[in-house]
Amino acid sequence: MGGLLYKVGDNCFSPIGYRIGRKNATDEEVIQAAKFAHCDEFVGKLTEGWNTMIGENGSELSGGERQRIFIARAFLKDAPIILLDEATASLDVENETMIQEALSRLIQNKTVLIIAHRMRTVAGAHKIVVLKDGIVAEQGKPSKLVKKGKIYKHMAEV
Repeated sequence: MGGLLYKVGDNCFSPIGYRIGRKNATDEEVIQAAKFAHCDEFVGKLTEGWNTMIGENGSELSGGERQRIFIARAFLKDAPIILLDEATASLDVENETMIQEALSRLIQNKTVLIIAHRMRTVAGAHKIVVLKDGIVAEQGKPSKLVKKGKIYKHMAEV
């Protein structure tokens, strides 16, 4: 794995690609984080696996595959607070499903702020804050906001 681990930013398993989450991570920790984020699924299909050249900034990967690499970094970082800004925007259904599953695991026992337009992304939230024109229009538990029948309910039904 020498070449795999020590090339800078040009293959699936590089220090730039994953270890940005935690620079002192072991190879095993990097592999486990990649598995949690479902990166092993697409890497296994690449011609040279973890050694496949993926281009600058992952240009040879799909948006969903790049997103899964970002999630693997977050698993390595293991920060107590996580900010997700449109984490599932512009994804196909298959990638969105994998990312939702990975995020469900990632956010356990953490404080999470989610910025999203897709209601599926925030379905399990304890509290929702709805902004309209930069001002808090509604806030509360999703079930209560649906019962109120205002902005959140409309967004949830769309």
